[in-house]
Amino acid sequence: MKLEGFGIFVKDMPVMVRFYRDVLGFEITEDENTTNVFLKKDGTLFLLYGRKDIEKMTSSKFNYANGISGHFEIALGVKNYAAVDSTFAEVTKKGAQPVMPPTTEPWGQRTCYIADPEGNLIEIGSFAKE
Repeated sequence: MKLEGFGIFVKDMPVMVRFYRDVLGFEITEDENTTNVFLKKDGTLFLLYGRKDIEKMTSSKFNYANGISGHFEIALGVKNYAAVDSTFAEVTKKGAQPVMPPTTEPWGQRTCYIADPEGNLIEIGSFAKE
């Protein structure tokens, strides 16, 4: 098997489309009022799929976490330590919820965490000092 991509099930598609497009810079061409959004980010398929739509398609009811969710993270890499700091400042200024400010970890990575409007964790990090 080959990993082709991943998706998240969203409650409010217009809000999530605007966040991933306008705050994080994902290339999304679908309308904000669509039921699902397929896009590629750096060669990886990324999907925003409406919660009601996945439940209807699978004839199943699912439970969803409220608030900031620690079930998974989306990891985004940037050029270097300085870019971690500047990207964190930029995206939180645009509305991303700060979870952990930029920190240099013992394993040599400078990393930080934000959350999207529905509480999904997003890591922004780099192993390059310069």
